[in-house]
Parts: sequence; structure tokens; C-alpha cells
Amino acid sequence: MTALLLIDFQLDFLPGGALAVPDGDALLPLLNDLQPRFDLVVATQDWHPGGHRSFASTHPQHAIFEEIEWQGLPQRLWPDHCVQGSAGATLHPGLDLNRVEAIFRKGTDPELDSYSAFFDNGHRRATGLSAYLRARGTTRVFVAGLAGDYCVYFSAKDARGEGFDVTVIEDATRGIAPESMAAAKADLLALGVQFAQAAEVLA
Repeated sequence: MTALLLIDFQLDFLPGGALAVPDGDALLPLLNDLQPRFDLVVATQDWHPGGHRSFASTHPQHAIFEEIEWQGLPQRLWPDHCVQGSAGATLHPGLDLNRVEAIFRKGTDPELDSYSAFFDNGHRRATGLSAYLRARGTTRVFVAGLAGDYCVYFSAKDARGEGFDVTVIEDATRGIAPESMAAAKADLLALGVQFAQAAEVLA
């Protein structure tokens, strides 16, 4: 079984959203076209309770995008985004969900951020995605979505750590900054993660 993970294609991460990834909405046709090529399609949602401690608004002495230590972990402080039940937390309305078998929500612990689709940032709690994929017989995982240098990167890294063969569909993701995208790719390649273009997958 080969699975496609569609990471956080939510309105707050798209142009006009609270934490927009540049050109993120351009991925929509690719994300829809790719889905029929896979045995299993799973989506994820950032799903923060209000007042999440990754929000700069909960640390008034610090600024947005500043990095602090929280719960013994480095924590970048973000604008309020993907708050449970908010419009910004919803998946893009144009994303085809007919083939999406399950949606895994992450970042629900108010004290801990969760970039990865598999674990919170401290690896203290699993989302259940790994067990779900194994139960469905998945051996290979392809990753696409937002943002390439954060949630896609950490999801691919954890998928590899969980023993899956992992491929990032490079042109089906977008990042916040070119430098962090390059660093993420280098790290993933060193871990044995592969990279492919959508055209290769669609062929």
C-alpha cells in the first residue's frame, strides 16, 4: 500500500490567511490530480485550541516569530492560526476530499505545538497516524502540502523514523523561506527520504 499525506492545506496557510505560505494556493490542482494515483489518501489539519501556547498572543512579552523555550523545547511564536472551528482552520474548499479516507488533527494540546502529522514536537504523544497506516498495510508514504520547511518536513522526518519509505513530492509543496526549504531538504536526504516531481508520480 502506498499512501499520500496531504499536509495542512488549510485557509490560514494560504494567501489571505493568518500564516500564509507564499503561492500555497497554486498547489490545489496538483493535490487533486495526484490523489487517484494512490491506494490511500490521508489529510491533516492543524487544530489548535484558542490560546494555544505556540501563539505569540499568549506571550505578550515576546514578538511574533520570536523563538523562545517552552515546555523544555524551542518554540517559534506564531500568529493565532488554525483555531478549532474557525474559518481559517478549514481545508481549502476546492480540495477534493472524496478519496480522503481520514483526516488527522494535530496541535490539539494547548501546551505543545505539533508540526508533524505523527507526533507533537516533543514526541510525547502520537496522533495515531503511524498505527493507522500500518493497519492499512502501508509501506510507502508520499508527502505533499504546507509548509515544506515545517509541517511537511517534520512529517516526512517522522514517517522515515517510523520505518516507512518516504518521498516528498517537491513541486507539490511550498515553504516559508528558500533557505529553510534547502536546509529541510538536505536533512531529509541525509535520512534517506527521497524527492520526486509530481510529473514523475503522475506518469
